[in-house]
Amino acid sequence: MNEIIWPEGYLPGLTDNFASNEIIVADLTAAEVWEYLNNTSKWESYYSNVADIRFLNGSGPELHQGARFRFNTFGFPIEAEVLEHEPAADGKPARLAWHGWEEHSTDADALHVHHAWLIEDLPGGRVRILTQETQNGKDAREMAAAKPNPMINGHQDWIEGLAGAAKQARA
Repeated sequence: MNEIIWPEGYLPGLTDNFASNEIIVADLTAAEVWEYLNNTSKWESYYSNVADIRFLNGSGPELHQGARFRFNTFGFPIEAEVLEHEPAADGKPARLAWHGWEEHSTDADALHVHHAWLIEDLPGGRVRILTQETQNGKDAREMAAAKPNPMINGHQDWIEGLAGAAKQARA
């Protein structure tokens, strides 16, 4: 199976927090899932932990390489830039990743994240949805210590909602 590509400073195990969530779903394609992940105007319809999505460079609501956007999640106002944007094609998985940081933070309290997605078609009409996020900063350390882990639970809701929305559109 394919894996996430990590930028320097965000390799899991070397950051303050790491969350990994994955599901494999039958009767769904990577292209169908991509439509609901790439179009941010659909996020709030299937994921309750995101709000106030706005694009900063006049684009949107679809993500693209270099897109700058902001949203609220886990109680943080996050500004982000898309660093990796590859729809599924020719047997290759879809890849999406953004670097995000807490708006108006200082170097002393900054929360920085790398949030990556991998969506790949599998044999037998199945699709794998993997999302992983690494985080650095004081708030990342606090989230890593919380039980249950809010990132694991929140991202599980996101991938399940994403798959459900894509399946519902198919019906």
